[in-house]
Amino acid sequence: MTAPENAGRRFTAYTIRHLDDLLQRAPLSEEQRLRTRAVASVLPFRTNAYVVDELIDWDRPFEDPMFRLVFPQEDMLPAEDVDHIAGLLKADASKQEVTAAANEVRFKLNPHPAGQLQLNIPKAGEEPIPGLQHKYRETVLFFPQQGQTCHAYCTYCFRWAQFVGIADLKMANNDVEQLTGYVREHPEVSSVLLTGGDPMIMGEPVLRRYIEPLLGMDHVESIRIGSKALAYWPQRFVSDPDADDTLRLFEQVVASGRNLAFMAHFSHLKELDSDIVREAVRRIRSTGAVIRTQAPLIRTINDDADQWAGMWRTQHKLGMIPYYMFVERDTGPRDYFSVPLARAWEIFRDAFSQVSGLCRTVRGPSMSATPGKIAVDGIVEIGEEKVFALRMLQARDPRIVGIPFYAKFDENAVWVDDLKPAFADKFPFE
Repeated sequence: MTAPENAGRRFTAYTIRHLDDLLQRAPLSEEQRLRTRAVASVLPFRTNAYVVDELIDWDRPFEDPMFRLVFPQEDMLPAEDVDHIAGLLKADASKQEVTAAANEVRFKLNPHPAGQLQLNIPKAGEEPIPGLQHKYRETVLFFPQQGQTCHAYCTYCFRWAQFVGIADLKMANNDVEQLTGYVREHPEVSSVLLTGGDPMIMGEPVLRRYIEPLLGMDHVESIRIGSKALAYWPQRFVSDPDADDTLRLFEQVVASGRNLAFMAHFSHLKELDSDIVREAVRRIRSTGAVIRTQAPLIRTINDDADQWAGMWRTQHKLGMIPYYMFVERDTGPRDYFSVPLARAWEIFRDAFSQVSGLCRTVRGPSMSATPGKIAVDGIVEIGEEKVFALRMLQARDPRIVGIPFYAKFDENAVWVDDLKPAFADKFPFE
């Protein structure tokens, strides 16, 4: 098979130091570039040459969803906050002053939603285990320290707080014994998810260091890897120096009798539209791994039913399994990106109706909220009352998984916290 055109490209990362030069490609004034840098002082910015050169239409950047997906926009944050930080940058304020101002804004953006730091971190005795989360009975999330960055950052990322350099907000651990010891002592855990950041930023020897010990535990049935690498750096599985070794590791997991689920994050159809992505998908699937796809519904990027139907059909054609449409989480620049729940359900329904039954493995729109994953199943009229039909897809309390319940219809609601119970005094999780 002929190597894809971009297979030999070397990885080149761009950070905030390169932002002003990159923005020269777009028709921005000097003041607009300054205000964009102000936003990038709060929200993390990182991209790479593949994303910049292959995925963004620089002839029409402001109409291009991939540009908004990766590059900060000045209206992603409140104007007064942008004014203040832009003023500091213009006055050549010290790095300490800019960071202090940025941190004030960051702590107003709900940096760790859904009780991640307060409710999800387990303990060994009386001591919390850093970089580990155990929200649902069957599943443990692990944040390997070497995987706490990405090939590029999404502007809507709900884990943005991992990347801003504030130690108290970062979840990470490089102690394999803490991970394996905890999982070994909890036989109810059947699935371990490596997350980040992006675990695929790690080289094969480091990835193996975390995965291989799990293969000796009979109760671990699946290993999941949450990653955006297929969209942002597919060369990781095709032409990177350790691409073949990584695939051999995947084969080893499958040969051990476990399911290796590669949780691929695709936000837009454009990310699937290259030969090297298709080759990377083919190579991963050849190991016996299963690729499941997921993404949040994001205003200005993919808030269109045809976009989702196209993604699901393309993913299915390539052998991937559509898995989740998420609701944008209540963190970061949510006001810029959020879609009302009523509109989210309409988009999901209209996309769902365009695909075959084999694509209808997808679930959503789903809110990953404090009590668990809450799906919006529809908008219905019961009696003379219009309500949201909701269901717990997953929950801290397994007894309420699958239970349908109702909320009063609110056309402006964007999150479960905006909803009020219907036909009951409280929601099942309260």
